[in-house]
This record gives sequence, structure tokens and C-alpha cells, in this order.
Amino acid sequence: MNPKIELVIFDCDGVVIDSEVLSAQVLIDMLVDKAVFIDRAYVQEHFLGCNFKAVTQKIADAFNVELPERFEADYRNALLHEFETALMPTNGIKEVLANLATPSCIATSSSPARTEKALSVVKLSHYFDEVFTSSEVKNGKPAPDLFLHAAKKMGVNPAHCLVIEDSIAGVSAALAANMQVLHYSGGGHMQGAVNFVHKAYPEVAHLTDWKAFYEMYPTLKI
Repeated sequence: MNPKIELVIFDCDGVVIDSEVLSAQVLIDMLVDKAVFIDRAYVQEHFLGCNFKAVTQKIADAFNVELPERFEADYRNALLHEFETALMPTNGIKEVLANLATPSCIATSSSPARTEKALSVVKLSHYFDEVFTSSEVKNGKPAPDLFLHAAKKMGVNPAHCLVIEDSIAGVSAALAANMQVLHYSGGGHMQGAVNFVHKAYPEVAHLTDWKAFYEMYPTLKI
């Protein structure tokens, strides 16, 4: 049996907010001007769960192109504009959070500004005790640093943490941190896409719809 869960650690993009399709399209459109042509499937396979520094390095390695210094800032500004008009929470997450009896936090590869803005737009900020970003640790996902940092700050043994992730990088990081893991694949970016996480980690618990969350974890409900 798994140890008692004392903390639920949510990834943000693709788990709490349905942002990955928006993020991918903004990046795809901006890279065209740099003669880099990719699609959503490429983003899904290579960039999902990674922070922007890792993404730019992967682009440089794969396409032999160095993005200008302003690229990240321009990307973030364009994405925040999209968030204002098109961002939604993942379907059913509000009901899960409203009925969660266990402390919870966010641990995300996104920047603090982007995360704060996103949670504010979808009106979910008040559900989380803390928000942690990869800017607070040396190594981002798939290293375990961010999840271990979150557990330490929240005062919970890693074995008593449940991480909910949608990406290979995130699941790998949670497993490396010796935490319990749930793979969520109900975000818009997963519809009709190859499930790389399930292929890589078939043994990890899998959830496609938040409606079934408390059937899997009944002790976490109020």
C-alpha cells in the first residue's frame, strides 16, 4: 500500500490550466520567423514539461539556431496576451480543488509571472497553499529538485506527497523524488495525441477525467 498522502503537488500547465495548446501555438508561430518549422506533435514530444531555458537549448541543438536575447520576453508577452482571452482551467479541476481536504501546492516549470497571471485569469489562485517555480531551484524537471523543494517548504516527507503531472519530464522528476505519481492526460493538448508518458511509464497511475479523481483517492476528499 502507498503511504498516506499529506500533500498534493499539482503541475500547472496542462494539469490545472488548459494552456499547453496555447503555449505550443505561440511558440510555433514565433519560430517560423526564425526559419524553424515544427508542429504541436513535436512540441508535445520534445518540450512538454521543460522550462524555457531547456526548450531554447533543445531548439539550438536540433535546428542549429540561436534565438535572439529578446525571444523569451517576446514569447511570454505574446502568451500572456493569449491567456487574457483564451485560457481556461482543465475541465473539472475546480470541483476537485473545492473538495480537496489535503494541503496542496503548485510546482511548475513556468515562470513566476506567467504562473501568477494564469492562475489569476482562471480564478484558481486561492485554492493553493503555495506556488513553487523552477526559478527557485538549480535544476528543472526532469530533475527532482523542484518537487523536493516543494515538499521541504511544505514540511512533508516526499513519500507522503502525490504529484499530478502530464509530461514525461514531470513524471520522471516525481519518480526521482520518490513521490507517488498520477499522470493526468485530460488536457486539450492530449486529445488525439500520442501518450508518451504512458508509453514510457505504463506502471504509473493514469487519469483522463477529473471526475474520477476521488474514486481513485477517496481519502483526499472533504
